[in-house]
Amino acid sequence: MASIVLSAPLQGWVTALDDVPDAVFAGRMLGDGLAIDPTGTCLYAPCDGRIVSVQSTGHALTIEADNGAQILIHLGIDTVGLGGRGFTPHVRAGDRVATGDALIDFDLDLLVREAPAVITPILLVEGEGYALSDRAAIGPIAVGAPLMTVRAIAPSATEHTDRSDMPREERTLRIDLAHGIHARPAARIAACARAFRATITLGKGARTASALSPTGLLALGIGHGDTITLAAQGSDGTAALDALVALISGGMDEAPAPATPPPATMRRADVPEGALAGVTAAPGLAIGPVRHHRAIDPEVPLLGRGIAAEQAAFTTAHAALIADMTRQAAAAHGPARAILEAHAALLADPALIETTHTGIARGESAAYAWRAAIRPQADALRAGGDPHLAERADDLRDLERQLLARLLGGAEAAQIYPAGTILIAEDLMPSDLIGSAEGLAGLCIAKGGPTSHVAILAASMGLPALVAIGPDVLDIADDTRVILDASNGLLHTAPSATQLAEAEAAQAKAAARRASALARAGTPCHTADGTRIEVVANLGSAAEAAPAIANGAEGCGLLRTEFLFLERDTAPSVAEQAAEYQAIADALEGRPLIVRLLDIGGDKPAPYLPIAGEENPALGLRGIRVGLAHPALLEEQLRAILAVQPTGQCKIMLPMVAQIEELRRVRALLDRLCAELGIATPVQLGIMVETPAAAVTADLLAREADFLSIGTNDLTQYTLAMDRANPAVASALDGLHPAVLRLIGETCRGGAAHGRWTGVCGGLASDPLAVPILLGLGVTELSTAPVMVPTIKALVSDVTLAACRDHAAAALACASAAEVRALARSFATKEMSA
Repeated sequence: MASIVLSAPLQGWVTALDDVPDAVFAGRMLGDGLAIDPTGTCLYAPCDGRIVSVQSTGHALTIEADNGAQILIHLGIDTVGLGGRGFTPHVRAGDRVATGDALIDFDLDLLVREAPAVITPILLVEGEGYALSDRAAIGPIAVGAPLMTVRAIAPSATEHTDRSDMPREERTLRIDLAHGIHARPAARIAACARAFRATITLGKGARTASALSPTGLLALGIGHGDTITLAAQGSDGTAALDALVALISGGMDEAPAPATPPPATMRRADVPEGALAGVTAAPGLAIGPVRHHRAIDPEVPLLGRGIAAEQAAFTTAHAALIADMTRQAAAAHGPARAILEAHAALLADPALIETTHTGIARGESAAYAWRAAIRPQADALRAGGDPHLAERADDLRDLERQLLARLLGGAEAAQIYPAGTILIAEDLMPSDLIGSAEGLAGLCIAKGGPTSHVAILAASMGLPALVAIGPDVLDIADDTRVILDASNGLLHTAPSATQLAEAEAAQAKAAARRASALARAGTPCHTADGTRIEVVANLGSAAEAAPAIANGAEGCGLLRTEFLFLERDTAPSVAEQAAEYQAIADALEGRPLIVRLLDIGGDKPAPYLPIAGEENPALGLRGIRVGLAHPALLEEQLRAILAVQPTGQCKIMLPMVAQIEELRRVRALLDRLCAELGIATPVQLGIMVETPAAAVTADLLAREADFLSIGTNDLTQYTLAMDRANPAVASALDGLHPAVLRLIGETCRGGAAHGRWTGVCGGLASDPLAVPILLGLGVTELSTAPVMVPTIKALVSDVTLAACRDHAAAALACASAAEVRALARSFATKEMSA
């Protein structure tokens, strides 16, 4: 058999090996092929053949196709570290399999939580004599669809030397690699062996394999603690053995074996007995009884009651749901309003509507056609690996469920929970929370992520929330009284009387502090020694302005204007923008309003802007670069801002500035428009400092900028070279890293040199541990989340600038963000007790 077509062994998203986050696979050290980011939970045979080996941990196997080609499939990255958890193999070495046979079941949720990545390479190994062709395109793929063709070709001529009369040398070696010789070490051993002419083998017991054969090495099943025999025969055999012993003994960058393996249920070393650990989505402390939210995936009939009846049912249900969402959005504010508006826009997608009508025309029921139209879109977005698109996938599943409820028997009734309920769910959709938040004191979600819309909603509502806790949380019985300590990432499932008393005391103390802060929030903010510090709010719409002022905000330090430009097919007109900006200015009652110019790009695309796909959107066309690349869009936004009355209340801020030429080009355009419109009142033009380039040249930028405002979220990711949307590294991002603090200090010094004020509008401004350090570094304006304004104003009024300066100097001398946070906690304790 010269050629075989490999079928997709997984449902998911086809990806090039270059995008696999592991150098061994991306570098093709084990072989060439493709990868699939899975959305299913079973691995199937890609061809007829024989199982060569199955790793003892169940995470990888090799199959030999009937034409002799060997195919390695490796489920996830670094999944060997799971020790077999989450994998259930159905085959073993020597078994014959047919295309489509189930090979391994796997727990996708566990892999997503605990493995660096679930992307799965499918590789042609031992590739001499074979070539790949007809590879599937990047994008969604179903199980059984053609993936790639393996063709037998004439092997290249290789020099053969008879080494039978050459000396043979052996070494024995104990394997200290934590997970033995799995795919990555096998690839590196083979790469090392290729550098020598000697014939090299590895042996375990009576079995041996060529060092050049990664699959042969995997078939030996070499684990931690095993003793192997390395043998070489050839003129450079001694050098080969020396190199291999050094490579293996050196650890090959593998994690060392733990002295005592942790229990399988532990994901953190500091989880106390009787508690479950999760990821903090919204901080806070709550005590209350548990109730479970159990979502039902309804059965839908395939066939309808007739095309006309089903078309009418779909049209009626669809229109009613859009109308209901529009009414809810008009009454909501903040993230809830933005999410409802986004859902209404998604629901009106003509492609989804057309696909549904096509299904109905084939005789399908409206419910079946709707699910068939929307669910594949959600699955494809989730499979892509982009966290922003994964959030959209949750939105689509939410819309699927809401419309199905109307088609199958009326809208879902809002759940009513007793006051103080801690809601537990396997997963939660935005509509679950928007419609049923009353009575809830906190959320515990088995799945989910800290950037999901549910997490954003919980934070805006002040609901403590943990996500990604794992399935054990689902075993807690209803009405069990628990302590949700979301700030520390813990759910205490069986608290003692002492723990309950301590938690209740902490709640009472926090409530008293909050009441005191609210009582003082209406007055201008000063430090204890009289230094004026402005505390303003970050806003995203007009509806957020009044609550922010009620909380004591002294203005708006950052208006995110993206809400006007996203989730629509055309750009907003000058009149539409001006009306929105004027509404916000009016709600602020004369207080300053800093409008950030449009900040979209490859990471936040708009359909009407021709921005090509980018390998790294964070480093591409975004921020002010988009406005300068689309000057008509920039000019229209500036005209809309200049239309707001009274003139001068609005200040303009440029996002993502990296060089002074960007500021000069916008200044020239602003000056021209002011002249055309007859505006004589000065309109301040400032910049956001989000790049290290802007921070270290702040003194140069401050010569021409009217103010500086630091976006600590982006400044942190660019300083630490960690993508804040990448879950593999995002947990290590911390704006209190000394490198970030030093750039903030440099920005304040650069601004002060020219009499410019420096503010912070990023996440650190809402972090009570960070605020004293920011003041000590020279920050004089803090733009926070509206709900945090009273807390931050109270904190500022309780500290002296002199103490903050000493504290900041100590923070800059720390070696890590963890040290800074420990120092900050000590400072907070000392100041609160003073």
